[in-house]
Amino acid sequence: MESCTANGQFLFSTLAEDPDLAEIVEMFVDEMPERVETILNCFQSEDWEGLRRASHQLKGAAGSYGFPSITPCAGVLEAAVKQARPETEIRKAVDELVAMCRSIRAGTPA
Repeated sequence: MESCTANGQFLFSTLAEDPDLAEIVEMFVDEMPERVETILNCFQSEDWEGLRRASHQLKGAAGSYGFPSITPCAGVLEAAVKQARPETEIRKAVDELVAMCRSIRAGTPA
């Protein structure tokens, strides 16, 4: 299974400098804690279909909002769930995706 990490860095949207898109990028960033909570709750309750669905939705949305590095990480989790991989692999994919999601920021790097 491939590894995903933000390497301790904040992730900024590739669309952040576009004034027409800054507001929707900020909304996506503001909604991320809710997405993370859904992923964690699905994993903890062993709701594999919910986890697959949440990771699939995030896989599509992240790239659309200018966070392309999240897309493959969400894809790793989605694939792990679809393939009924061992729970330890799914946990690793959840942890890596959650860490990456928690590193996103609105705006541009200082």
